[in-house]
Amino acid sequence: MKKEIKTNVMRLLEREGVDYIAHEYPHGKEAVDGVTVASLLGQDPACVFKTLVTKGHSGGYFVFVVPVEKELDLKKCARSVGEKSVEMIHVRDITKVTGYVRGGCSPLCMKKPYPTVFHESAGSIDRIIVSAGKIGYQIDLAPGDLLRLSNGTLADIIKQEGI
Repeated sequence: MKKEIKTNVMRLLEREGVDYIAHEYPHGKEAVDGVTVASLLGQDPACVFKTLVTKGHSGGYFVFVVPVEKELDLKKCARSVGEKSVEMIHVRDITKVTGYVRGGCSPLCMKKPYPTVFHESAGSIDRIIVSAGKIGYQIDLAPGDLLRLSNGTLADIIKQEGI
Protein backbone atom coordinates (compact mmCIF):
# COMPACT_ATOMS: atom_id res chain seq x y z
CA MET A 1 0.00 0.00 0.00
CA LYS A 2 1.35 3.39 -1.00
CA LYS A 3 1.97 5.86 1.83
CA GLU A 4 0.10 9.14 1.48
CA ILE A 5 2.43 12.12 1.26
CA LYS A 6 1.80 15.05 3.60
CA THR A 7 3.83 18.17 3.00
CA ASN A 8 4.31 21.02 5.47
CA VAL A 9 1.90 23.03 3.32
CA MET A 10 -0.81 20.35 3.68
CA ARG A 11 -0.20 20.18 7.44
CA LEU A 12 -0.58 23.98 7.68
CA LEU A 13 -3.87 23.88 5.76
CA GLU A 14 -5.20 21.12 8.01
CA ARG A 15 -4.10 22.96 11.16
CA GLU A 16 -5.87 26.10 9.89
CA GLY A 17 -9.02 24.14 8.98
CA VAL A 18 -8.74 25.04 5.28
CA ASP A 19 -10.53 22.81 2.78
CA TYR A 20 -8.17 21.71 0.03
CA ILE A 21 -7.73 18.96 -2.53
CA ALA A 22 -4.29 17.38 -2.92
CA HIS A 23 -3.25 16.49 -6.46
CA GLU A 24 -0.37 14.26 -7.42
CA TYR A 25 1.13 14.08 -10.90
CA PRO A 26 3.71 11.68 -12.34
CA HIS A 27 7.22 13.06 -12.05
CA GLY A 28 10.88 12.25 -12.03
CA LYS A 29 13.49 14.03 -9.97
CA GLU A 30 13.43 17.08 -12.23
CA ALA A 31 10.77 19.78 -12.34
CA VAL A 32 8.41 20.01 -15.29
CA ASP A 33 6.98 23.28 -16.50
CA GLY A 34 3.67 24.53 -15.13
CA VAL A 35 1.72 24.12 -18.36
CA THR A 36 2.70 20.44 -18.35
CA VAL A 37 1.61 20.16 -14.71
CA ALA A 38 -1.80 21.67 -15.57
CA SER A 39 -2.13 19.20 -18.45
CA LEU A 40 -1.12 16.21 -16.29
CA LEU A 41 -3.75 17.27 -13.74
CA GLY A 42 -6.40 17.89 -16.40
CA GLN A 43 -6.80 21.45 -15.12
CA ASP A 44 -7.30 24.84 -16.78
CA PRO A 45 -3.85 26.53 -16.88
CA ALA A 46 -5.53 29.82 -15.87
CA CYS A 47 -6.18 28.26 -12.42
CA VAL A 48 -2.75 26.64 -11.97
CA PHE A 49 -0.20 29.13 -10.65
CA LYS A 50 3.59 29.02 -10.39
CA THR A 51 5.59 30.56 -7.56
CA LEU A 52 8.56 32.72 -8.53
CA VAL A 53 11.07 34.31 -6.17
CA THR A 54 12.88 37.59 -6.80
CA LYS A 55 15.38 39.80 -5.05
CA GLY A 56 14.71 43.51 -4.86
CA HIS A 57 17.10 46.42 -5.38
CA SER A 58 17.03 46.90 -1.59
CA GLY A 59 18.23 43.31 -1.04
CA GLY A 60 14.90 41.91 0.17
CA TYR A 61 13.17 38.88 -1.32
CA PHE A 62 9.71 38.93 -2.90
CA VAL A 63 7.42 36.11 -4.02
CA PHE A 64 5.22 36.42 -7.11
CA VAL A 65 2.53 33.89 -7.99
CA VAL A 66 1.19 33.86 -11.56
CA PRO A 67 -0.77 31.59 -13.91
CA VAL A 68 1.58 28.97 -15.40
CA GLU A 69 1.10 30.23 -18.97
CA LYS A 70 2.09 33.79 -18.08
CA GLU A 71 5.39 35.59 -17.67
CA LEU A 72 6.36 38.08 -14.97
CA ASP A 73 6.75 41.72 -15.89
CA LEU A 74 9.62 42.63 -13.55
CA LYS A 75 8.89 46.38 -13.76
CA LYS A 76 5.27 45.81 -12.68
CA CYS A 77 6.48 43.45 -9.96
CA ALA A 78 8.89 46.06 -8.59
CA ARG A 79 6.14 48.71 -8.54
CA SER A 80 3.77 46.32 -6.74
CA VAL A 81 6.22 45.95 -3.81
CA GLY A 82 7.61 49.49 -3.79
CA GLU A 83 11.04 48.54 -5.12
CA LYS A 84 13.18 50.34 -7.70
CA SER A 85 13.73 46.97 -9.43
CA VAL A 86 13.50 43.22 -8.86
CA GLU A 87 15.28 40.33 -10.55
CA MET A 88 14.76 36.59 -10.49
CA ILE A 89 16.98 34.80 -7.98
CA HIS A 90 19.46 32.25 -9.31
CA VAL A 91 18.25 28.63 -9.38
CA ARG A 92 21.15 27.70 -7.09
CA ASP A 93 19.75 30.09 -4.42
CA ILE A 94 16.16 28.79 -4.38
CA THR A 95 16.67 26.20 -1.65
CA LYS A 96 18.79 28.54 0.50
CA VAL A 97 16.18 31.33 0.33
CA THR A 98 12.92 29.33 0.38
CA GLY A 99 13.70 25.86 1.73
CA TYR A 100 12.19 24.42 -1.46
CA VAL A 101 13.69 22.95 -4.63
CA ARG A 102 13.05 24.32 -8.11
CA GLY A 103 9.67 23.05 -9.30
CA GLY A 104 8.43 22.42 -5.76
CA CYS A 105 8.23 26.01 -4.50
CA SER A 106 4.98 26.87 -2.71
CA PRO A 107 3.88 30.37 -1.66
CA LEU A 108 3.24 28.86 1.80
CA CYS A 109 5.69 27.55 4.42
CA MET A 110 8.88 29.06 3.06
CA LYS A 111 11.86 29.32 5.44
CA LYS A 112 10.81 32.92 6.15
CA PRO A 113 7.65 34.85 5.27
CA TYR A 114 8.35 37.10 2.27
CA PRO A 115 6.06 39.73 0.76
CA THR A 116 3.86 37.76 -1.66
CA VAL A 117 1.95 39.13 -4.62
CA PHE A 118 -0.54 37.11 -6.69
CA HIS A 119 -1.58 38.06 -10.20
CA GLU A 120 -4.89 39.88 -9.97
CA SER A 121 -6.68 37.04 -11.82
CA ALA A 122 -6.44 35.02 -8.58
CA GLY A 123 -9.15 37.31 -7.22
CA SER A 124 -11.68 36.26 -9.83
CA ILE A 125 -11.38 32.46 -9.89
CA ASP A 126 -13.13 29.96 -7.63
CA ARG A 127 -10.16 27.64 -7.04
CA ILE A 128 -6.42 28.10 -7.33
CA ILE A 129 -3.84 25.34 -7.67
CA VAL A 130 -0.25 25.85 -6.45
CA SER A 131 2.65 23.65 -5.46
CA ALA A 132 2.24 21.76 -2.21
CA GLY A 133 5.97 22.21 -1.56
CA LYS A 134 7.24 19.05 -3.23
CA ILE A 135 7.72 18.16 -6.89
CA GLY A 136 4.75 16.07 -8.02
CA TYR A 137 2.28 17.51 -5.52
CA GLN A 138 -0.16 20.39 -5.87
CA ILE A 139 -2.90 21.81 -3.65
CA ASP A 140 -6.25 23.11 -4.87
CA LEU A 141 -7.99 25.60 -2.60
CA ALA A 142 -10.01 28.81 -2.46
CA PRO A 143 -7.86 31.81 -3.46
CA GLY A 144 -9.06 33.76 -0.43
CA ASP A 145 -7.62 31.12 1.91
CA LEU A 146 -4.29 31.16 0.07
CA LEU A 147 -4.13 34.97 0.11
CA ARG A 148 -4.92 35.05 3.83
CA LEU A 149 -2.36 32.40 4.81
CA SER A 150 0.40 33.95 2.68
CA ASN A 151 -0.52 37.55 3.62
CA GLY A 152 -0.68 37.97 -0.14
CA THR A 153 -1.88 40.90 -2.18
CA LEU A 154 -3.20 41.12 -5.74
CA ALA A 155 -1.65 43.16 -8.56
CA ASP A 156 -1.15 43.22 -12.32
CA ILE A 157 2.33 41.64 -12.50
CA ILE A 158 2.39 39.83 -15.84
CA LYS A 159 3.55 40.80 -19.31
CA GLN A 160 0.74 41.71 -21.65
CA GLU A 161 0.18 39.45 -24.65
CA GLY A 162 1.94 40.60 -27.80
CA ILE A 163 4.05 43.27 -26.08
